[in-house]
Amino acid sequence: MRNFRVWSPKTGRMEIKINDKILPMTKKGEWWEYVFEFNEACDYGYIIDGKGPYPDPRSCYQPNGIHGLSRTIDHDSFTWLDQDWQQPPLAASILYELHIGTFTPEGTFEAAIEKLDYLKELGITHIEVMPVNEFAGRRGWGYDGVNIFAPHHLYGGPDGFKKFINSCHLKEMGVILDVVYNHFGLEGNYLQQFGPYFSKKYSTIWGNAFNFDGEWSFEPRQFIADNVLMWLRDYHLDGLRLDAVHSIYDQSAIHILEQIAKEVRKLEYETGRYFYLIAESDLNNPRIVQDFNIGGYGFDASWNDDFHHALHTVLTGETSGYYEDFGKIADLAKCLKSVFVYDGKYSKYRKAVHGRAAEHCDGSNFICYIQNHDQIGNRATGERISHLVSDEKAKIAAAIVLTSPFVPMIFQGEEFAASSPFQYFTDVKDEKLAQGITEGRKNEFGAFGWNPDDVPDPQSEQTFLNSKLNWSEIEIHPHNSMLDWYKCLIKLRKENLHLINGSPGQVTVNFDEPNKIIEINRGDFQVIVNLSIVQIEIKNKSEMMLNLETVHSH
Repeated sequence: MRNFRVWSPKTGRMEIKINDKILPMTKKGEWWEYVFEFNEACDYGYIIDGKGPYPDPRSCYQPNGIHGLSRTIDHDSFTWLDQDWQQPPLAASILYELHIGTFTPEGTFEAAIEKLDYLKELGITHIEVMPVNEFAGRRGWGYDGVNIFAPHHLYGGPDGFKKFINSCHLKEMGVILDVVYNHFGLEGNYLQQFGPYFSKKYSTIWGNAFNFDGEWSFEPRQFIADNVLMWLRDYHLDGLRLDAVHSIYDQSAIHILEQIAKEVRKLEYETGRYFYLIAESDLNNPRIVQDFNIGGYGFDASWNDDFHHALHTVLTGETSGYYEDFGKIADLAKCLKSVFVYDGKYSKYRKAVHGRAAEHCDGSNFICYIQNHDQIGNRATGERISHLVSDEKAKIAAAIVLTSPFVPMIFQGEEFAASSPFQYFTDVKDEKLAQGITEGRKNEFGAFGWNPDDVPDPQSEQTFLNSKLNWSEIEIHPHNSMLDWYKCLIKLRKENLHLINGSPGQVTVNFDEPNKIIEINRGDFQVIVNLSIVQIEIKNKSEMMLNLETVHSH
């Protein structure tokens, strides 16, 4: 027996289509209900005032994509084998961000399972998976999803995702999932047919903002909170990374981020497991990771773009766009010591004072990287750091990331200097929307002097295929050399507590700006970089020189 329920407070008549039957639903308050005396899986959709059927807003499976009927699933039917799994502290973690569709030639959860031994040998503790919710078409980044409770059917659907997570836990690796709560995709977005899910006060650059603080906002808030709990409870995920929380608009006394964190902490008590909540934010506001009792949102960590920008600019010399605020060794030094470069300081790019001091926070409250999907994919042609600088400089970047006081994250293929770019790709079917995506991408980079014909078309399947990793590269030079370098650095970090300790005040930095020299001291460890001749040394002060490669280039 199944109880179908859907929130639709303003609807006059609601019907449900179950397989080939259309049946009337009963309104109870703001919700509509129908009890179906059938225990097997069935396909269903809702008919609103004679229009539809539309997928369930809380659909857990869309076997025929975003426009098709929803299918019921039984979460309790999956056999989990991870009862003994306990994830390590975030401070001791090495994250690896990947996109299921381009990580392997097949682009499925099952194919990704075949690469877990490789990631385990590399030294990865957590895999951070870009969004897997149902989105338009056969390919996409996943950030324009519309069925946020349903793993993408072409990746392998609900069971495929559970098998992937179960396999990761059996290999002693955690899984963190990217989720998007600031907006929904435009194609296949039927939520507005059901009720006031979207805000009348705010909008984002990607589409309508979610209704977190307006009229009728109680159920939309709970919709998002329930999605969080489903991923952690029913899929055994170890944490979530919330996309662009600076575009989540909420003036409520209890911000939706705080509500999410409190409900997750309650779930921890119920399950006996600990979950990580990570935010992506460009606000440079430590409130995100501060405790509830001092007015914080209670998240475990936040991405730190200041670190990326500071390191990227000293390596590449790029100073356009938001990079104009960076470019000095002093910026990198400040970041390593105090988390943010812009911590109440005037930003030329923003033309405003930006950020707040976070030097009292632990390093494990921040995720650092030299590459991620945004910083690569939002470039015109998706170049990686290894495409922009020499192998020696790329190795320097890796060393600074992996000896930093923050939690390091690697983007798929970074560890072997993958030749494939990571480009922006979509597969929307609405012709007007598709044309807008293509033209918008050309116009965006045309303003920076790019020939529009040189900007890859996001709608082209070739753009997607170009972004797939070429795994044969790990056996050949220089890719195998880079892979060995990453393995050594990860091993070094995991075996030395000084490199895991992110307590405030544990890092001292000296630098010589004119000669492009920076010296980073972390307990017994000293990292010395001379960018003028591209040289790095990593020393253990008590054991002299470590048995690690020294990089030179003249």
